Amino acid sequence: MVSTSSHTQARTAALSPSRVKDFHNCPLKFRFRMVDQLPEPPSTAALRGTLIHAVLEHMFDAAPEARTEAHAQAALPREWEAHVHAHPQARELFSSDAELHEWLESARPLLSSYFRVENPQFLQPIGREKYVRTQLPSGIAIHGFIDRLDEASNGALRVVDYKSGKSPSPRFQDEYLFQMRFYATALFYQEGTLPARTQLIFLKDSRVLTYDPTELDVQSLRAEVETAWREIKLRLESGVFEPTPNRLCDWCTFKQYCPAFGGAEPEIPADRVRHVLTVQS
Repeated sequence: MVSTSSHTQARTAALSPSRVKDFHNCPLKFRFRMVDQLPEPPSTAALRGTLIHAVLEHMFDAAPEARTEAHAQAALPREWEAHVHAHPQARELFSSDAELHEWLESARPLLSSYFRVENPQFLQPIGREKYVRTQLPSGIAIHGFIDRLDEASNGALRVVDYKSGKSPSPRFQDEYLFQMRFYATALFYQEGTLPARTQLIFLKDSRVLTYDPTELDVQSLRAEVETAWREIKLRLESGVFEPTPNRLCDWCTFKQYCPAFGGAEPEIPADRVRHVLTVQS
C-alpha cells in the first residue's frame, strides 16, 4: 500500500475520476478545468445536488431511530441556510423568494426517493464524504470524495454514491461505473482493502446500480489512468489540447474559448502546467 503524506498532498496535484472522464470526453475541456481552472457559472441543478448530499450526509449524525424521511425533509431548509452562510453568493442564483421556494421544493421528491431505496435506520457508515488520496505504483496521485462508506459485520466494505439525476441506460452505465472502479482502486491502494460492493443510488427514479469490483478491475483501472496520464503529459509538453465535439457540447460552459465553436483559447498558465505535472512525482 502506498500513500502520500499530508505535506505531499498539500503541494502536489492529483487526478480525480471527473478529470480523467473530462480528458476522455474532450482533452480541451480537461485543460480548461484542471490546468487553467477557468471559472464556471454555478447552476441551480448542481446546487440542488450539493444540498441533497448535505442532508443525506448529516442525517447520520442523528440516532438511528430518528433517521426518517420527516427528519430529512425538515433538515432541508436548515442545510440551505448553512450553505448560504458559508457561500452567500448562492442566494444570487434566485431572482425572488418565490423562485427560491420552488427550487427548494423540487429537492423534496428526491429525498423521498432515497427512502424508497434504503432504510438508514439500519445503516451505520464508517465514512461520509470520505476523502481518499493515494498513489498508484507508477507514482501517479489519484484522489476523490466517497459519499458514503459502509462496513458489514464481516468487515466487507461498500462504497455508496448518490446521484440526483436519473439512472443511465445500459449503453451509458460504464461511464458511471468508471467512477466506482476509480474509488475502489483508490481504497485498495490507500487502505489495502478492496470494497466488496459499489453502489450508485439514482434519486430521480429510485434505481440502484451495483457493481462488485475485483482485483482485475484495479489492474484495469490503473492501466487506464496511466495511459490517460501519458497522453495528458504529451499535451502539457506540447501545449496542444484538442477539442472533441460530442453530445456534451450543448452543456459545456467553455464554448467561448473553444475553437470548435469559433472561440479563442487563452494562453496556458506556465505555473499551472508545472503544478499539474506534479501528479506524478
